[in-house]
Amino acid sequence: MTRTQHVTTKAVWALLAALALFLSAPMALASAPEPALDGVVNVNTASIEELQLLPGVGEVRAHAILARRSEEGSFKSVDEIVEVKGIGPAMLERLRPHLAVKGKTTAQRM
Repeated sequence: MTRTQHVTTKAVWALLAALALFLSAPMALASAPEPALDGVVNVNTASIEELQLLPGVGEVRAHAILARRSEEGSFKSVDEIVEVKGIGPAMLERLRPHLAVKGKTTAQRM
């Protein structure tokens, strides 16, 4: 292998390593653990800020929950949260321990 080929090979490997690092960064951010939550959020009375305490619920989903609540009325069961756009069965299972349809919102970040 000539010196030029050796330098080119090293450059290709360096670019591949940089590309792998670049592509893995979003996955690392996406899989970062969310802060622990203690207590529950009553989806029938919670404010936007309280809804955003829920794992995976940001401003957009919180507004979607409020929209569903104002259009259809109170949630009778936490299972009805899947009627909200952006919340499916997998997210319901992740949220279930933190959801309530009666009582006070007691959720706090730990």
